[in-house]
Amino acid sequence: MSGSSDYIPPKVWTWNKANGGQFANINRPIAGPTHEKELPIGRHPLQLYSLGTPNGQKVTIMLEELLALGHSGAEYDAWLIRIGDGDQFGSDFVKINPNSKIPALMDRSGETPIRVFESGAILTYLAEKFGAFLPTEPSERAECLSWLFWQMGSAPYLGGGFGHFYAYAPTKIEYAIDRFAMEVKRQLDVLDRRLAESEYVAGSQYTIADIAIWPWYGGLVKGWTYGAAEFLQVEDYKNVQRWADLIHSRPAVQRGRMVNRLSGEPSSQLHERHEASDFDTRTQDKLAAAE
Repeated sequence: MSGSSDYIPPKVWTWNKANGGQFANINRPIAGPTHEKELPIGRHPLQLYSLGTPNGQKVTIMLEELLALGHSGAEYDAWLIRIGDGDQFGSDFVKINPNSKIPALMDRSGETPIRVFESGAILTYLAEKFGAFLPTEPSERAECLSWLFWQMGSAPYLGGGFGHFYAYAPTKIEYAIDRFAMEVKRQLDVLDRRLAESEYVAGSQYTIADIAIWPWYGGLVKGWTYGAAEFLQVEDYKNVQRWADLIHSRPAVQRGRMVNRLSGEPSSQLHERHEASDFDTRTQDKLAAAE
């Protein structure tokens, strides 16, 4: 990847793996599996194959919130997909998500298993299945879904754009970082203005819109994402800060953020989740102490 201003794209693009930076071993310009690999299946109705990234956290937070409401049918097994190792290109995973991205969900509660992929689709599916966190009144539902899709459309600018060029690209390209930083700050301003007039993103209720947006933009303003809090002056967004703290205070959110997580303190990492008691007995610090 060149940072010079005299780069002229060729008439036909060809893949140069050497330009892939730290993701060179897993990124490629084609789809489909790279190897045969079966996925494990636990005993609960819902089988989640994921990683504790912002997109993965959306679904584990949703599931923990549903369980906190008493929806026993939301019990789930969360299996770790190590995307750095290419687990997402295993044959069974690709059958669930042809796009080879986490999270991916199988609902085995009925006679025919149902696959659901894309985090926004999974949140909507679970909200409709259990009748929770998605308003039924038409105008409120429209507002919630509008903000949900706002997040789905905005996240590529924050993750694939700003995050990639600011934190991961092998070359620091001023134009790319400035371009995406400007867009992320505009998005933060959109969110800040909305939260100046509303307790939660979609109105007075906590919904899947909050669950979708918080791991990305809540994590950003709390300094957990890309180490970019000072660079983006996130303290300026007072309403987003207020909302981020409000969501983070929820016990289900704190649990959901731990599942399939590989970074941070060992006590905050629950690589796999199969029972509610795992939060007390199977975090990485507990497993290490038992060895």
